[in-house]
Amino acid sequence: MATRTRPGPFATKPTEQLLETAEGTRLNRTVGALDLTALGIGAIIGTGIFVIIGEAIAESGPAIVISFVLAGVTCIFSALAYAELASTLPVSGSAYTYAYATMGEVLAWIIGWDLILEYGVSVAAVAVGWGAYFVELMDSLFGVTISESISLPPGEGGDVNVPALLLVLAVAAVLISGVRQSARSNTVMVITKVLVLLFFIVVAFSAFDGDHFSDFAPNGFSGIETAAALIFFAYIGFDAVSTGSEETRRPQRDLPIAIVGSLVIATVIYILVSIAAVGALPADQLAGQDAPLAVALSEGAGIGWGADIVTFGALVAITSVVLTILFGQTRVAFSMCRDGLMPERLATVWERTRTPVILTVVFAVPIALLAAFVPLTEIAELVNIGTLFAFFIVNIAVIWLRRTKPDMERGFRVPGVPVVPLIGAALCVYLMTKLPAETWARFGIWLAIGAVLYVVYGYRNSRLRREAA
Repeated sequence: MATRTRPGPFATKPTEQLLETAEGTRLNRTVGALDLTALGIGAIIGTGIFVIIGEAIAESGPAIVISFVLAGVTCIFSALAYAELASTLPVSGSAYTYAYATMGEVLAWIIGWDLILEYGVSVAAVAVGWGAYFVELMDSLFGVTISESISLPPGEGGDVNVPALLLVLAVAAVLISGVRQSARSNTVMVITKVLVLLFFIVVAFSAFDGDHFSDFAPNGFSGIETAAALIFFAYIGFDAVSTGSEETRRPQRDLPIAIVGSLVIATVIYILVSIAAVGALPADQLAGQDAPLAVALSEGAGIGWGADIVTFGALVAITSVVLTILFGQTRVAFSMCRDGLMPERLATVWERTRTPVILTVVFAVPIALLAAFVPLTEIAELVNIGTLFAFFIVNIAVIWLRRTKPDMERGFRVPGVPVVPLIGAALCVYLMTKLPAETWARFGIWLAIGAVLYVVYGYRNSRLRREAA
C-alpha cells in the first residue's frame, strides 16, 4: 500500500484553495473602493511629507520636486504588481499570500516574518514622531509644557514616551471595534490631512518667489538620487491596501483602483507641496528642519497660526498611518495563523465585531512598549529594507504566476510582463544596495530568528502539510 508523502518546505498553496478560503472568510466584507483608497492614502501620507522632506531637501535643493517624481516612479512598478496579485488572489496576507501561492511555504514564511517586522517597527517609529508633534502643539496652543521625562524614551533625555504609548493602544481599540468603524475613522483623518496639505499649498503659494528655484540642483543628479532614496519612506504604505482583501466587497475591482489610485494621489500632493514649500522659503532654510512645512508658513509666509494648523495636520496624518499599518500587520499575521505557521488560536475572530482581537492585542502591546521605551533612530531603517524586499518578491510573483497559472481570472493585468515587473524588481534591489551594512546585519538577524521559529513550529504545524497527510 502506497503512502502519501507530506509536502516539503517549498510546497506552494493551491490558488483554488486560497480563493475558497477567501470566499469562506469570517471577516466582515464592508469596505469599498473609496474606503480602500483612503486606507492607502492614510498609510502613505504621514511622517514622510511632514518630516523627511527637511532631510531630503538638504541633498537635492529645489530639485526635491524631481526626487519625489523618481521615488514615485520607483513605487508605481511595484504598485502595478500588487494590483494584479490582489485582484487575482483577494486573500488577506499581502506579499505573504502571493509568495505562498507562487514560490512556496519557506519563502512565504520569510516574507511574512519580514512584513511583521516592517509594520511593527514602522508603527512604533511613527508613534514616537506623533508624540513629538503632540508636545509641540500643546505648548503652542495651550501653553502646556509636558515634561521630557514622560514624553521622551530613555536615551533621548526621558524615561517613557507616554503620548506614543497611548496612541498605539487607542488605535488598537479602534481596530478591535470593527473594520467599518476603523475605515470610517481613517477616512475622516485622511480627508482632514489632505485638506491641511491643500491649505498649506494655497497659503505657501501666496508667498511664492520664483528666485528660490534659481540654483535648482546644487548637488547635481547625485543629490537628486540621494534625496529620492531618502523620501522613499514617504511612499511606504500603499501595500497595506492589499491586506484588507477579505474585508472588501468587490476585491477584483476595488483593490487595483485603491492601490494605484492612492499612490498617484499621494504623488501629486507631494509634488505640489514641495513646489509650494520651496517657493515660500529657500531650500537651504528648509534643510534640516524637523517641521519644514510649519517653518515654511511661519518664516516664509509670515503666518504663525498657519504653522499650528500644519502641526495639527501632522498629528492627524501620523495617527492614520498608525491605524492603517497596524491594521495591515494584524491581517498578515491572521493569514499566517490560519495557515498554521503561527498558533491558530491567535487568529480567533470575536463574533461581536468580526475582528481578530487577540492578534491585535498581541501586536499592539509590544509595539506600544517599543515606542514608549526605545529610541528608534537606527532600527527605523529596517522599515525601508523590509519594504523593498517585499516589493521585490511581489514583482517576481507576478511573473511566476503568469507562467504557472496563465488562465486564472485577473481583475487587473500588469502591462508588458515580464519587462515591467523585472524593472520594478531591479529598482528595489538597487535601492537596497544603498542601505548601510548595519541595516543588512540587523535584517539578517531578524530573518535568522524567523528561520528557527519556522523549523521549530511552522514546518511541523503547517496546515498545508497536515491536510496533505
